[in-house]
Amino acid sequence: MKNMFKAAVLVLAAATCLGAQAAGNIEAGKKAAQQNNCFSCHGQDYNTPIDPTYPKLAGQHKDYLEHALIAYQRGASAANGRGNAIMGGVVKPLSKKDIQDIAAYLHSLPGSLVLRK
Repeated sequence: MKNMFKAAVLVLAAATCLGAQAAGNIEAGKKAAQQNNCFSCHGQDYNTPIDPTYPKLAGQHKDYLEHALIAYQRGASAANGRGNAIMGGVVKPLSKKDIQDIAAYLHSLPGSLVLRK
């Protein structure tokens, strides 16, 4: 019985470590966002885009950001893809890890998005 408990604790600890690893690295995401000049369109704080039709990224859900960036990589002609020449060009060379890191970084920032009731 004690061995089963120890095994369960080890499995849970391993799963927790793997989950944290897959979540993305905020510092690496900050660096990648800066290198790819995301702020030039989405604003220095990622809350004040240069065009009101561009999305605010700060505080956005990490899963949504990952999905959107992958969709831009796919392009408009692919299933679940998005077409935008600028975004497509920026995200094309990004790895899956880069996308996870950028999404984690943007999610960690204080956002100005609000729900209206």
